[in-house]
Amino acid sequence: MPPLPVDEARDFLERHPDIASIDLLISDLNGVPRGKRIPRENLEKAYRDGVNLPASVFALDILGNTIEETGLGLSSGDGDRVCRPIPGTLMPSPWLRNGRQAQLLMTMIEVDDAPFFADPRQVLFRVLERFRGAGLRPVVAVEMEFYLVDRQRDGLGMTQPPCSPASGERATHSQLYSISELDEYADFLEEIHSAARTQGLPLDTALKECAPGQFEINLIHCDDALTACDSAVLLRRLIKGVALRHGFEATFMAKPYGEEAGSGTHVHISLLDEAGRNVFAAEDQDPLGTPRLKQAVAGLLALMPASMALFAPNLNSFRRFQPGLYVPMAPTWGYDNRSVAVRIPSGPNEARRIEHRVAGADVNPYLLMATLLAAIDHGLQHRATPPPAITGNAYDQVAPSLTNSWCQALALLEDSEVLAEALGRDFLHVFLANRRAERDQAMQAVSKLEYDWYLRQV
Repeated sequence: MPPLPVDEARDFLERHPDIASIDLLISDLNGVPRGKRIPRENLEKAYRDGVNLPASVFALDILGNTIEETGLGLSSGDGDRVCRPIPGTLMPSPWLRNGRQAQLLMTMIEVDDAPFFADPRQVLFRVLERFRGAGLRPVVAVEMEFYLVDRQRDGLGMTQPPCSPASGERATHSQLYSISELDEYADFLEEIHSAARTQGLPLDTALKECAPGQFEINLIHCDDALTACDSAVLLRRLIKGVALRHGFEATFMAKPYGEEAGSGTHVHISLLDEAGRNVFAAEDQDPLGTPRLKQAVAGLLALMPASMALFAPNLNSFRRFQPGLYVPMAPTWGYDNRSVAVRIPSGPNEARRIEHRVAGADVNPYLLMATLLAAIDHGLQHRATPPPAITGNAYDQVAPSLTNSWCQALALLEDSEVLAEALGRDFLHVFLANRRAERDQAMQAVSKLEYDWYLRQV
């Protein structure tokens, strides 16, 4: 990856004379932004020479600890790699420091300028090369659910919904699709849209989701999957930053409340050929699409069990998979059916697409997209055939089969030759070592429930 022309940096600084510093961001395995903050006078140098970061940034667990079992830590000398700017991602961060802060996404390369194997963005790039070779271009859109929570915990020290900025009352009901709930949080939502416009992020709709304090914000369809995931990473950071300005915390934790719905990441995908035609749109207007759409669905269903560790990357992720809360429990598909894992939305034939509904809100967008596209490619290459589409309530017709065990999910991923080949064996080693170390640490913690249930009874 050659150095970028410094014109982008120079033009930005001329247009934004008040910017004092820039955050250089790279997304780790958990989707957490890591990096450095530089003064404005160093920006052009970052474009010319790149910026060094240790390869072990991709060995960090959710607490920022280096997992030595990945092989990226001290056993390899904990050496640096060069990170290069991603074109088009230099933008102000208007919610920070009264508009005097900016940010820039980076990607890591090897010493020979090859993509660094453990960078999630480079993993997605690797998968997209398969589609370029086949003359296909994915068009994708990401839907992001999240909770607003009060910065003050309740009397038991637990997370609680925020008090409405309008009424001062704490929400206790679902109010799905409520416009009045959007009105109550209008200032927060308007600042999100304003900041997104400043950053050039293509926001679509915002809606009130199932639980108190839960919302969804969607990104517009994009024919560059890398750019779409860049936008998802930046939007997550934007939402969390704006929430703090309004006195809330925003969390993309998959299941912050045991009794309420979890938060997911839904992805819409279609494929264009070299002439710009949607290869999923059937000439006979079949709502279930073309043979290639069915092959893509078959690939997604076939690899879904092995992909669960990527869709549900941490301990809390698996608490989301409970019946009755619109979370897929088995590899199923159907037309305009929200009880299935892979939904074919209604709409014009030329917009025929797939909606994948399994992943949690806590997923790494690059790794999610890479996994979905690898599965679609697998289905296309093998001309796979899906099972019959589900009509009606899938929960009543198909027994749960997707694992709700973090340990088993990691084992299924480790055994997948298809995903190892698509995502890279070296990457998979790093990911599995990182997740297993975090799981081992999580298992050392004894929960309050265990004390309540077992301390006096056994």
